[in-house]
Amino acid sequence: MARVRKRVGDNLWPVLQQAVAAALSWWIADDLIDHHVPLFAPIATLVALNTPLGGRGTNTVRVLVGVISGVVVGQLAFDLLGHGAVTVGAAVLCALLVALVLDGERITMAQAAVGAVICVAAGRQAGSDRVLDALIGGAVALVFSQLLFPVRPLALLRKAESTTLSGLADALGLTAREMDAGDDERTFRTWDEVRAVYALLDDLGRARTDSAAVAGRTLHRRGGREHLTRETVTALHLDLLGNSCFTLVRRALALDTRHRQEFAPVLRALSGALDALAAAPGSRAVRRHATRRVLDAVRNAPDAGPAPTVTVGESVRLVARDVLVFAGVDDDTAERAVHEGAVEVPVPDPPQQHRILPARRRRP
Repeated sequence: MARVRKRVGDNLWPVLQQAVAAALSWWIADDLIDHHVPLFAPIATLVALNTPLGGRGTNTVRVLVGVISGVVVGQLAFDLLGHGAVTVGAAVLCALLVALVLDGERITMAQAAVGAVICVAAGRQAGSDRVLDALIGGAVALVFSQLLFPVRPLALLRKAESTTLSGLADALGLTAREMDAGDDERTFRTWDEVRAVYALLDDLGRARTDSAAVAGRTLHRRGGREHLTRETVTALHLDLLGNSCFTLVRRALALDTRHRQEFAPVLRALSGALDALAAAPGSRAVRRHATRRVLDAVRNAPDAGPAPTVTVGESVRLVARDVLVFAGVDDDTAERAVHEGAVEVPVPDPPQQHRILPARRRRP
């Protein structure tokens, strides 16, 4: 239920935007334009906006490109071959090939194929109506995504960071519970849950790309782009943190029962630190708190014993080091801190999103 509430809370605002935008598209196509049932206008708006924040503008353009190319191909096929299954197959094939040449994205190909089918099935007028609906729906989607509710690039990246950190915290927490269990109580389902974090890391990579694209298309001041660049470099360390967490989970679960239970509190402490960091990754106070917690976990980790125990201890230090680097600590300082048992390290102020202000005119 906690995951459901978080999922609904994270997506409620974009969903409300889609509902209002769809209603507006229908109203424009139905009342302001002499048009028959405006079925495809709200559909085009929904398809365009039903993508992660940061990619809605690009998604809208892809919908329009797909619809227009599909309608053109479908009308040509209808004029040459008329109705029939062969015409539908030929139109869809040609539309998909055109979409591959123009863009190659799945949504572009799907819209092109649908537009071609509609033209062959319903004739020329249906194709023209489809294009008009797509233009209305796309225009509404662009107004919502680019003018009324533009995305703040740094906030977009921070949200992906938070989700990834929360997923890593859950993975370590599940591993700690598995390590606390006896041999007859283990479920051996930890890896099923941990594998979901790979998808979060992929989403983080897309968020880095989308935030950079949004910043490049928006009138930001130079300082704002520099802050985004700094945070993008920082976010790259989450890939390393994810790999070090996976290595720690694998090695920790391979320990015998006694040593697993010795390391369980350490993984639980690391999980708590990542969970705290996920709450506000852009806060310096939160970053300082998280670095203290991971350094505490390192000092409390067993550092002697058989070779597997020593290896797990080294993995704990690697996770702690990656957390420190993500928090803004330089590599050398982080390396010394985890090996020398430091209590605290200096954490710099994280980049902050600048307000978008109009450029001042220079006086002559």
